[in-house]
Amino acid sequence: MCGYRNGASLRLVILSTSYGMAEGMPLRHLMRFDIITIFPDFFLGPLDYGVLRRAREQKLVDVSVHDLRAFTHDRHQTVDDRPFGGGEGMVLKPQPIFECVESLPVGSRHQRLQPDSSQSVILLSAQGRLFHQREAEELAKLDRVVLICGRYEGVDERVAEFIADRELSVGDFVLSGGELGAAIIVDAVVRLLPGVLGNEASAQQESFSSARRLSPDGAPDSTCGSGGLLDYPHYTRPSEFHGWPVPEILSSGNHDQIRRWRRRRALEKTLRNRPELLKAELLSLEDQEIVKQLREGRG
Repeated sequence: MCGYRNGASLRLVILSTSYGMAEGMPLRHLMRFDIITIFPDFFLGPLDYGVLRRAREQKLVDVSVHDLRAFTHDRHQTVDDRPFGGGEGMVLKPQPIFECVESLPVGSRHQRLQPDSSQSVILLSAQGRLFHQREAEELAKLDRVVLICGRYEGVDERVAEFIADRELSVGDFVLSGGELGAAIIVDAVVRLLPGVLGNEASAQQESFSSARRLSPDGAPDSTCGSGGLLDYPHYTRPSEFHGWPVPEILSSGNHDQIRRWRRRRALEKTLRNRPELLKAELLSLEDQEIVKQLREGRG
């Protein structure tokens, strides 16, 4: 682990102002994440493996983890209190969160809400709107993202109203805190940054990707972007395992037939597992006919 303690923050990479993709290519600005949490050591693990570790080592991204307790002013470092009006649980106080965010070099909430803003402050909470791939694609275009990890019964609503510019949830379930959600968002966004993946088409050829390319005949190219569908099935060697063979068409060498097979299987899997993703206005006439056949049991 290459991090070190620096006051209230755990720095997970050494700051850099720019990086070069290759010799002779223009320098690009580093993307920065700030994570605000009462459990900074939680992030010693999730951010130190795989794609995230590689992106940090290549100085494509900077992640700083800030201990919320460092922004308290009592000897017990109190970050929570009982809710007004009664009720169960404890609520995170606004003062430490506001002071932590205000200590960071980010613009005001008004500035961050402008269409051309390159920064965002996000509150992770079960009450937020659902985080999805298109939001990850939007965040990947920014220069700086601050993630506030909720905890306990909730966070004082003034944080959502006056300091955060987005409130996100990673699913329709309740976690003990926002740390797991923050790690998920960082991972989902970082892998979309230029240079992070060895093959940038990999980030388009996935479930939920909004990238959409067409083949020469005008049909969706399932090998280069799902267009919001689930991904098609994947197979690798051996060609037969426990008596289950790889679909013969994938070894045919006929790329047009493979494309059509993959598109059909992507539609089939989406219909079976996530039918709400099948929006007629986003499907081609060919797609709509395939879905009709599948629903009628003619797949």
